[in-house]
Amino acid sequence: MTEDEMIQQGVIFPRGPENVNFAKFFTGTSYLQNLVSDPEVNVGVGVVTFEPGTRNNWHIHHDGYQILLVTAGKGWYQEEGQAARLLKAGDVVVTHDGVKHWHGATKDSWFAHIAITAGTPEWLEPVSDADYNALKEEA
Repeated sequence: MTEDEMIQQGVIFPRGPENVNFAKFFTGTSYLQNLVSDPEVNVGVGVVTFEPGTRNNWHIHHDGYQILLVTAGKGWYQEEGQAARLLKAGDVVVTHDGVKHWHGATKDSWFAHIAITAGTPEWLEPVSDADYNALKEEA
């Protein structure tokens, strides 16, 4: 089984169903498996799986933060005004309160991360195809 096939099945946790509730904030198809959604806990935890080429819109977390624990595949993370960063399994990203950013799969790889999120997201514009297609993986 290839790495992409393993990611499609779920690596550590199940892949989860198609992420239809948030589809309007993504370019491409993603899947969401909620791991913690307890109303008495002030943080959400879920596995987000991205098909190749899928990414979320630019967004900001207000009165909170987001921590991404990359579990499989290859993806991108970018903060406004910074170069995009290539992510792979084992990488950790901390996004602080109020930082505009986006994340998603590379063009040719499935990508999965655990998202630990507190606060309220403000969803913004999509990452343009031109900006996304200009990203190049380093050899």
